[in-house]
Amino acid sequence: MGHRSQFPALLTYRYACDIRVLRMMRERTMGNSVTQLYKKLLEQHSEAWMQRDLQYLTACEPFTRLSAVRPPAFAEPPPLPALPKPKWLLAVYARDVLGRLHDVKAKITSIFGSVLKMDSTKKVTKKLAGAAAGTAAWCTNVGNEHGRVLVSVLTVGEGQALDAMAAGLMRRYREAGQAAPKILYVDRDCCSQHGPCRVKAMFSEWDGLQVRLDIWHFMRRFAAGVTTEAHPLYGVFMARLSTCIFEWDPEDVAALRRAKECELTTRVGHISEEAVTTRITQRELALHCRRRTRGVEETVRLIGSLISLFDSVSGKDTLGVPLLDHERIQNIWQEQEKHVGCIQDPEDFPLYMKTGTLKKRGVELCCYRCARGSTSLESFHLHLNRFIPGTSASDAHFQVYLLEGLMRWNDDRMEDAVKGASSIRSYGSALREAVDQLSRKVLGRCWDERYHTPGAYTGELLGMEYLYNQNGKTLTAVLQNPEEEDRLVEQVNDEDIQDEGFEEELTEDITVPVLYEDDPCRDLVENRPSQLMSSPQASPPQAPASPADLPSTSRDGGQHPATAPSVLPGTSEAALSDEAQGAVIGPDGIAGWDKVQDLAACLVGLCEASYLTELQVNQIIQLWTSLPEGDNERVDYQPRHQQRLTTGRFKAPTRSGVTPGVESVKRYLIGHPGGPS
Repeated sequence: MGHRSQFPALLTYRYACDIRVLRMMRERTMGNSVTQLYKKLLEQHSEAWMQRDLQYLTACEPFTRLSAVRPPAFAEPPPLPALPKPKWLLAVYARDVLGRLHDVKAKITSIFGSVLKMDSTKKVTKKLAGAAAGTAAWCTNVGNEHGRVLVSVLTVGEGQALDAMAAGLMRRYREAGQAAPKILYVDRDCCSQHGPCRVKAMFSEWDGLQVRLDIWHFMRRFAAGVTTEAHPLYGVFMARLSTCIFEWDPEDVAALRRAKECELTTRVGHISEEAVTTRITQRELALHCRRRTRGVEETVRLIGSLISLFDSVSGKDTLGVPLLDHERIQNIWQEQEKHVGCIQDPEDFPLYMKTGTLKKRGVELCCYRCARGSTSLESFHLHLNRFIPGTSASDAHFQVYLLEGLMRWNDDRMEDAVKGASSIRSYGSALREAVDQLSRKVLGRCWDERYHTPGAYTGELLGMEYLYNQNGKTLTAVLQNPEEEDRLVEQVNDEDIQDEGFEEELTEDITVPVLYEDDPCRDLVENRPSQLMSSPQASPPQAPASPADLPSTSRDGGQHPATAPSVLPGTSEAALSDEAQGAVIGPDGIAGWDKVQDLAACLVGLCEASYLTELQVNQIIQLWTSLPEGDNERVDYQPRHQQRLTTGRFKAPTRSGVTPGVESVKRYLIGHPGGPS
């Protein structure tokens, strides 16, 4: 292994590719498309070729001045050699993965977990091209509590099509001597009125397995009962629905409040308790606070009260448009009420893992990772589509990209879970194993204490192999002969290998509730939901642009970052108390409202003035400089409405169908550029 690793290239039928180029193609994230790599290589080769031309012409130039009668003739510099096309780079990458495919499968089938999550997606199956196009309907994945993926298969359907996958997982646990999982989160088939549920029957060997319905999918079922998700009360309803299901740990919330209050007091001075609550972001709650389900009876009571309230006159907006469709929401609640028991947390099983601590202004906060639900798989599905470069791939290339991406994804998740992750970044198990064995013989110690030798490949079918096993086909060995390599390369169109412009996206977890009282419907009885549309608690708090940003309300109601001079360390509590009593607190709960009013009154008094005197200018400057730091910063307004979203998770598809006649009717009724015709 030590001598073979010194060979610097990978040989193909026509070319040899430097191993350094292969390493740059392995990370399938953040814009690492083969088109981008091709452009970088072309730029490097072009500049190197131009530099050599420059050296040649520089050496020839003095000879042109020596001959006065007949200038010498010089040979033309050699042309720039043509680089292989991007599709050839993909073929070389596939050959590189095939050389270590057995090790890749072994690493994937060496993963276990005590909390499993199973979910399916359709988006990645649309990239199958060639003879395999349209043969796969779902890509089903099973993950664990650390976000690692145990198995990923392509199937023609769900249900019985997953029996072989479940049998392979149970055999993996049995042969490795691992304890059976305790919990399995699914998006369907969580219970049955006639014996064990379908999922429980699939994993029949695991008697103690508890099947739970993912709460995110449970909440999304209620979204089918709204008239439109663009309704202004939709966010209020979903936030209250989450609060009906979960309750926060009071000790964790109290610690986070203390830390947030110390942080804000140091920056802006005295601040009210309500202002502290509104400035606790959803991300901070999910990171530092544990939550638990309320129980079946309490959850049924709260959800029933919430639906009754929003299904009444109180659930209409200012134009009288109802949020909920009465017939649909009642049918949904009647059907989903029996699943309330399926979303409850299992007893005597910890769902939170402590990953570390964080200090905020002297208050030590614990950081947790939650094993509940399949949110981690939703995040994985965002990246799964990026494992396959370009817009399409043949069955052989699809299999190679999928397995390599799974292996690297799992290694990255383990690095995140292990404290003090190693600075060494390598995914090759054969190389790491060889270094570890020689280190034990030569140095008498293991090379890396965090490294664990993966188990043997269990023989489970993964990816396209599972799909072809259902169809009665066989995934033939690829790139074993030059003709097969040329055929696969010619099938790829360079126009399909586009730079996808990868962008990291954070999955929004709608199940994380905001801080309400114990009864989420209590304040809704006193105030109509339509009055809460502008309330800070109407929707889950969003994380600001940076952790240091704090919203502050100006006189016209706009929000902008707010900071204030820090409190001196030597200031006594009595002095702070006197200052707090004499300070004028604004609607945002921050002191300094009198300074804002003084400046506003001065500016309003100048409405009729046609000029300013020097005294008035100095007075305005003095009032402006006396404002707290946050009140004289730039105002950040909300983004304007866009009919077509171009970024984000809910962006419009690149290709949208146009209904004949609709655009012409719009132009006729609305006119151009937006006014009535």
